[in-house]
Amino acid sequence: MLVAFDFDGTLSDSEMVVELADRQDAASEVATITERAMNDEIAYAESLRQRCGLLEGLELPTAETVFEGVRLRPGTGDVLADLAGAGVRSAILTGGFERGVRGALAAAGTDVETIVANRLVDDGERLTGAVEGPLIEGTKDDALEVLAAAEGVPLEDTVAVGDGANDLPMLERAGLAIGFDPKPAVEPACDVVVESMPELGDVLQDRGVY
Repeated sequence: MLVAFDFDGTLSDSEMVVELADRQDAASEVATITERAMNDEIAYAESLRQRCGLLEGLELPTAETVFEGVRLRPGTGDVLADLAGAGVRSAILTGGFERGVRGALAAAGTDVETIVANRLVDDGERLTGAVEGPLIEGTKDDALEVLAAAEGVPLEDTVAVGDGANDLPMLERAGLAIGFDPKPAVEPACDVVVESMPELGDVLQDRGVY
């Protein structure tokens, strides 16, 4: 089995780009673009570039403070530990930023085998407003297929957990699609909807994932 998680809005209740934008007095602009993207009203790649463009000039120590403050939802560590203990592979596929993901996992004393994430570009002192990584133009269904093939796991034995429009490709491709408090445009693609990590753990157990 392979379980692929979204991060922002799923494993964490934070939205890193919004929190970074708050330090630039651009949070409302970013939130508007984010909402349009999550409801599938604007292409995800374009929305991400627009949002990251608003971060241009943010000083690196300020960005690091934001990343260091990212935390997992309550109960996330238990779910990840249960998966690992049962020999189930887990992965995080996120259009968010690897620095914040790794910091949140470290703060919780947990880890996952694979993280596929993006990175904000800096000039050594400040963010440039550019973003790079595999999940800008690349989609999560492609990433899920690559991971499943590498692990020798049939796609029907994969699970995807997410909440927003950029999660739709992997939710539609996975054997089991779980929406974590999903956006209205996403819910129809979900086999199951949950609203907490303990509830997610129960679903994974009931479905025989671990």
